[in-house]
Amino acid sequence: MTAETSQTLDRGLRVLKLLADTDHGLTVTELSLKLGVNRTVVYRLLATLEQHALIRRDLGGRARVGLGVLRLGRQVHPLVREAAMPALRSLAEDIGATAHLTLVDGADALAVAVVEPTWTDYHVAYRAGFRHPLDRGAAGKAILAARQHPMKDPGFTLTHGELEAGACGAAAPLLGVTGVEGSVGVVMLADVVPERVGARVVEAAREVADALR
Repeated sequence: MTAETSQTLDRGLRVLKLLADTDHGLTVTELSLKLGVNRTVVYRLLATLEQHALIRRDLGGRARVGLGVLRLGRQVHPLVREAAMPALRSLAEDIGATAHLTLVDGADALAVAVVEPTWTDYHVAYRAGFRHPLDRGAAGKAILAARQHPMKDPGFTLTHGELEAGACGAAAPLLGVTGVEGSVGVVMLADVVPERVGARVVEAAREVADALR
């Protein structure tokens, strides 16, 4: 720990990360062993985090992530959306199709930012807030592909008619962004996705990932 950092804050953040990685919570003893500190320190950390609703303790005394974390998480989408907009605008105008940024929300894919092209006669109506299962549509399948191959770039994913009849999509996952799991893609009314779209979507996903790092 360097002189410029807070040891207590560091330990508190480590507690939150440890609790976020378990479904059944952790006891004071388990946290003490994982952190390498005594139980008194853990009790103080938990008491402070509990005051801010960042953790809760069940009837058995196990600590779990609290609902206060959700309130913090709600602020993530606007920040991610703002960082992604330049790349999405460029993608939509270049391809002439509706571009979107999609993030994981539980078992669903959730569109958090959408940009429609300004020069086309028609395009697919796709709105921020639209959600669908991860295993349907290019946006969700691109995310699943990244999960299945975490050590390599899975490229882009193409789908046709899975979310809307006559619409096809292309998407590429966001890679190398800690704490953010999502994809960038386009959706268009076409029989097939033009050849250059896949590479362009991958490029846009990299631009968004760079903006978020």
